Amino acid sequence: MKWIGDRISFNEQKDKITLVIYPPVIGGMKYILLIWSLVWLSIGAYVFSQLFLDYSEKEKITLIIFLAFWAYFALRVGKTVVYLWLGREFIKLDEHALHIKSATGRYGKARQYFLENIVGFEMVELKDGSISAVYESSFWVKGSNRIVFEYLGKTVSFGRKLNEKDTRLLYKLLLKRMEQNIRKLQKTS
Repeated sequence: MKWIGDRISFNEQKDKITLVIYPPVIGGMKYILLIWSLVWLSIGAYVFSQLFLDYSEKEKITLIIFLAFWAYFALRVGKTVVYLWLGREFIKLDEHALHIKSATGRYGKARQYFLENIVGFEMVELKDGSISAVYESSFWVKGSNRIVFEYLGKTVSFGRKLNEKDTRLLYKLLLKRMEQNIRKLQKTS
C-alpha cells in the first residue's frame, strides 16, 4: 500500500487502482467534539422532558421550535462525529468505470460511473481567506468534497475535506489513469 499525501492510501495494479481516503486527523479535538455532542444530547433530552410538564401553549411552542433547531445541529454534529471515527471513501478505477463508496466503517453503497459518461472532471478550488475556506477548516464540520464531475446530467463529488496538496495529487493520479483507460476503450471499439 502506497500513500498520496497524509490521508490517501492506494494500491495500483495493471488494470485497476484502488484508493482509500481517510478522515482528517485532528487529535484531541475529536474528543472535544464527542464531549460537546454528548452535552448537546443531554440538553435536548432535558428540553424534550419539559414538553410533558404543565406549561402554557406558547411556552410549549417555544420548546418545540427550540427542539427543531436542536435536532438540526444534533444531526449535523452527529454525522461529523461518526465520520471522524468511522468514515472512509473507497475509490476504485478500473478499465471501464470509476467506483465511489462513501462508507461508515465498511457499510456504504458503491456507485459505478462509466468512464465514457464522465464529463468535466475537475477540482473545487477554495480561495484562501474566503468564508468557505475558513468553514472547511473547522474541525466540527464534516466538510465538502473537493473533486467533482458531471455524470448523465448529475453532479457527483468525492474527496471530503482534502487539503489543496492532497486534492491536486489525487486529481492528477485519477485523471492520468482515466485518460489512459478511455484511450484503451476507444482503441477496442
